[in-house]
Amino acid sequence: MRRLRVLWRRFAGMLLKNRLERDLEDELAFHLQMETAELIRRGTPPDEARSSARRRFGGIARTKETYRETGGLPMIETFWQDVRFALRMLRRNPGFSLLAILCLTLGIGANATVFSWIEGILLRPFPLVAHQERMMAVAGTNRGVPGHDDVSWPDYRDFAKNCKLFDAFIVDRITGITLSVGDRAERAPASIVSSNYFDALGVHPILGRGFAPAEDIGRNAHPVTVIGYRVWRERYRADPAIVGKNQMLNGLPHTIIGVAPENFHGTFVGWAMQYWLPLSMQELFDPGGYKLEDRGARWIEGFVRLKPGVSPEQAQSEISAVAKRLEDAYPATNRGRGIRLYPLWETPFNNAGTLLPTLKISLAVAIAVLLIACANVSNLLLLRSLQRRHEMTVRLAIGSARRRLFAQLLTEGLILAAFAAAGGCALAYTCRNLLVLLLPPRGGVSMYLPGGLDWRVLLLSAGVCAVSTLLFALVPAIQASDIDLAGAMRAESSGVVGGSRRALVRSVLVQVQVALSFVLLVGAGLLTRSLQAVEATSPGFSTANVLATTIDFAAAGYSRDRIRNFQALLIERLQSLAGVQSAAFTGLAPFTVRSYPSATIAVEGYEAPADQQITVDYVGVGASYFAAMGIPVVEGREFARSDTDTAPPVAIVNELMASQYWKGLDPVGRRFQANGRWLQVVGIAKMSKYRNLTEIPRPFYYAPLLQTGGGSGLQVRTALPPEALTKALRSEIQEIDPNLFLGEVITMRDQVGRTTAVRRTALGMLFVFGGLALLLAGIGLYGVLSYTVSQRTREFGLRMALGADTADLLRGVIRHGLTLTAAGIVLGIAVALVLTKLVADILYHVSPRDPLTFGVAGLVMAIASLAACLVPAWRASRTDPVRALRS
Repeated sequence: MRRLRVLWRRFAGMLLKNRLERDLEDELAFHLQMETAELIRRGTPPDEARSSARRRFGGIARTKETYRETGGLPMIETFWQDVRFALRMLRRNPGFSLLAILCLTLGIGANATVFSWIEGILLRPFPLVAHQERMMAVAGTNRGVPGHDDVSWPDYRDFAKNCKLFDAFIVDRITGITLSVGDRAERAPASIVSSNYFDALGVHPILGRGFAPAEDIGRNAHPVTVIGYRVWRERYRADPAIVGKNQMLNGLPHTIIGVAPENFHGTFVGWAMQYWLPLSMQELFDPGGYKLEDRGARWIEGFVRLKPGVSPEQAQSEISAVAKRLEDAYPATNRGRGIRLYPLWETPFNNAGTLLPTLKISLAVAIAVLLIACANVSNLLLLRSLQRRHEMTVRLAIGSARRRLFAQLLTEGLILAAFAAAGGCALAYTCRNLLVLLLPPRGGVSMYLPGGLDWRVLLLSAGVCAVSTLLFALVPAIQASDIDLAGAMRAESSGVVGGSRRALVRSVLVQVQVALSFVLLVGAGLLTRSLQAVEATSPGFSTANVLATTIDFAAAGYSRDRIRNFQALLIERLQSLAGVQSAAFTGLAPFTVRSYPSATIAVEGYEAPADQQITVDYVGVGASYFAAMGIPVVEGREFARSDTDTAPPVAIVNELMASQYWKGLDPVGRRFQANGRWLQVVGIAKMSKYRNLTEIPRPFYYAPLLQTGGGSGLQVRTALPPEALTKALRSEIQEIDPNLFLGEVITMRDQVGRTTAVRRTALGMLFVFGGLALLLAGIGLYGVLSYTVSQRTREFGLRMALGADTADLLRGVIRHGLTLTAAGIVLGIAVALVLTKLVADILYHVSPRDPLTFGVAGLVMAIASLAACLVPAWRASRTDPVRALRS
């Protein structure tokens, strides 16, 4: 309590400083007056009495200072004095201040922006969802098959029932829906979710309710939906009585039972959900038939939330044990099947896992830019401290402590960092949603990838500000306060002793900037070459003159027979159009966001490992599909119109499936069983890509569309421009049935190009940050050379007086600059050989140590450095020897 009272008095003394100062003056004057009066009463003359009283009383100034130290908070007062002095010094040098703040703003702003992306996309991607730190994504595994798989609904229920370390199992399967709006239809993103979805997430509808347990079961038994807040505001005009009204979704009226709260956009990174549907409506919105009772139908994507105190390792161990029990209990469907838990930032079935490598690279690049900016500002502060050496010498000479001088210079750096932090946070706020602009829309729906600029990001940015202050201000403050006072007083004109050491520090800082810039240029070069290699990869089908689109039969309420009749009529009409070479429907076009269906197969004559279950992806295609896509059938035949559901089941396998399961044998005419049905192989198709250009080759087979069910995808090979075909296609569809909705029409080249969007995003960031780093490094080199030229003016004048010409001076300055650059490049090569491993995961057919890329980066760095050297070199060559020697 005594210490608290003392602290309070000191704090009050600081706030009431003027009043206490007046009281101190009055008290001291009173004591002097009383002492003087006492001496006069004893017979001392008045003038002598006053002088004697002052001598007896001691130093008044020292007394005042002692009182101030005991009556206030001197540390805070001193800091406030340093702040005011630093602001005055920065105001006196606006050019220096603005340049330093701009460099730091770019460095801190780049880091804050990337922090916001990591926060909003990887760490806490779901606003309003409770306990995200305990959430994990759930994916299936298939022994012997790389990558991940989905989970069946019966397995998911068994996991939820038998696992005791989890609070909740949550299903969230993204889908697209078609809304009937008057006489037109629109597409919207939606999720098929389990009944506990909203309750488990801690998200409560602002109107109505979430889903009930009974809505998890049945076959299209509960046509209800919860709508998003934004949809409610914009489409339904914030109707307070919206609950209970109907909306046509995929041709079926759905009752709106709730409205999600504002800022809740679902649990899929990449798109903001507008509608949520219960599991019982799976068959209507997820192709492939009814799956809720089929343990072999793997389509579930979802999350779990661990109980407090449970580690991911414990959770993985328990769920793996349950998966093993299911494998033993249901060998026909679960042999070789396992389960894996992923942290949210590695979720494999949304854009978190996709963007993770890009955001890792962005963070490393942003840190590099910050280091370059700090080195640049540190050099500026060093040069400025040399200009203030007279001030520092005088302050030391009159008794200022070196620690006081050090604190003052460090405070100036802190002020610069504070301004830069404010600018950096403003920059981060402006750029927090910029990432989505780098990724193309899918199916006409724009992606949703907002950054999270919350208190955690601001706190981390403040930490970056503090660290950057130490990085750029500590060395200049030590150098400036480390003055040999005696030497400086003897040789004021020659500057401060230790100039060679300061020059070495400046040179090292420039070399660090060059090295880091070189590393960023190497990274950009590697990604450029990788992207070129990806784009040069053949997808195995023709991307020229092929258009892809979809026709939504569900919205119009088409039956299976009606779909087949429409498809046959439309194909016949399209092939009669001038410029159309071939057209075919398919269950799923390649390179889309949807996953291909998979089938558990057994190959006649092939013995599979006892602990594995062979699963192969497939797709249903029309009779002219291979001609339309340009996929050669290297053996056997293509599908014919006679391959209907009444004909024997047939299939065309790709080359890898043929070689893997019929080793050395001709598979044409042989059989394999898929999902309990025997199919005869009638052809072998050339290998092609199915999801992206960099995927690992995998077995795959094609089945006739008439034997697998209806498909909504349409591929057309045509010589017509996309706009002309789109117009003709719409016209033909309208003539047949004006109620059908035509989806996005896109060229296959653009469809393939969309899969490289993440690589292009990473490359774009590296180019932006690399260019910024190159600019900052150039500024740093220019500043050092400019100061060196100004300091060597007399030397240059003397050389010219002795016969040196302007070319000699030009070469000398440029040589000095390129020497610093060469040393920085050597350091950068050593660093790049280690750090390029960060981009190795997304490189394609390019070595992280590619010599061509390193050479080009070095050349670009040398050219940029040469440009930075030209102006200082030109100034050196223009030195007037007479004026220089006189000075």
